[in-house]
Amino acid sequence: MSAHPSIAVIGRGLIGSAAARHLANSGHDTTLIGPVEPQDKRAHTGVFGSHYDEGRITRKNATDRFWAEASIASIARFPEIEEASGVSFFSPVGALMAGAEAGDFLASARKVAGEFSVLHQDLSRPLLAEAIPDLSLPDGWSALWEPEDSGHISPRRLVAAQTKLAESAGAMALDAVVLGLEETSHGIRVQTGAGHRTYDRVLVAAGGMTDHVLSRSHKYRVCGRTVTLFELSEDESNRLAYLPSLVMGTPEGHYLLPPIRYPDGKHYMKLGGDPDDILLTSPDEIGDWFRSGGRKSVRDDQDARFRALFPGVEVLSVKMDACMTTWTDDLRPEIARLTSRLAVASAGNGAGAKCSDELGRRGAALVAEIELKG
Repeated sequence: MSAHPSIAVIGRGLIGSAAARHLANSGHDTTLIGPVEPQDKRAHTGVFGSHYDEGRITRKNATDRFWAEASIASIARFPEIEEASGVSFFSPVGALMAGAEAGDFLASARKVAGEFSVLHQDLSRPLLAEAIPDLSLPDGWSALWEPEDSGHISPRRLVAAQTKLAESAGAMALDAVVLGLEETSHGIRVQTGAGHRTYDRVLVAAGGMTDHVLSRSHKYRVCGRTVTLFELSEDESNRLAYLPSLVMGTPEGHYLLPPIRYPDGKHYMKLGGDPDDILLTSPDEIGDWFRSGGRKSVRDDQDARFRALFPGVEVLSVKMDACMTTWTDDLRPEIARLTSRLAVASAGNGAGAKCSDELGRRGAALVAEIELKG
């Protein structure tokens, strides 16, 4: 085998596109395989990805050391990726982690912030009311404010930036759906709708489709999620431009994105957090879920919660959308070698977007069996 084996990365999402960039930059013959975003999700009958979105929360701090370390490494490379690609995807508006003052959520966040020296400020409810007058948190809550190198990213633009840089470094991006893998003595044969090719090694980074691509029994819990989008006028959006992203220590794991302009030209705030899991066990179920647009009962609950959090915000309209998260039993991504030629880097556990460049780098280093600098 040559010093630079041919490597296919299956999955053109956040982790896969990052892995392709790191591999191509290290001189590997890299092919990034996966379908592009469909024009009309409701009519689409092919594969779906959870990165078809304009807003995901990004912050250094977390309630868990692993995710803080991975996000710190990723965020540190955002300026380099934006400058080299010419694609802007990071909005550093700051982030809040809010919860019950005496609860485990804030206690864990404070501990991790101290361990990693994350710049932050404790804000009591009176200080929060002064700093963010539009936000009304429950009684007994306070928050950790992270003012620097945090906010939100556009997942689809980050994928575009990573893919552009991978291609600039010599990678090939193939718009195709992988139909099967076959490992032989010569490599791994990858079958797509466009034909087949054998690669020396393969890294699978297909998110909720990973178990299906690997033809293995269910290792992940793939869950359908509903998000609610609150349309604002341009004036109201501009008035609320000071808002940070918000993560809440609720049982449902609620989170909120500040006003963002979406591809339809309108401004939305987005609220997520589901009371239970909708398990998706097959590609057909995943497709049906995305085409459904989400659950109305969850939308109604999120609508009520938004009105309580932001009682003075003028909302023009409310709509919902479907999303998907992929979970492992240990709440860590699966970055592992399955055979001498096959590796996997997948499962964001609800935190993969902000950490995706680092998770992709680790997957690339594993499949290529080389050291890749952060």
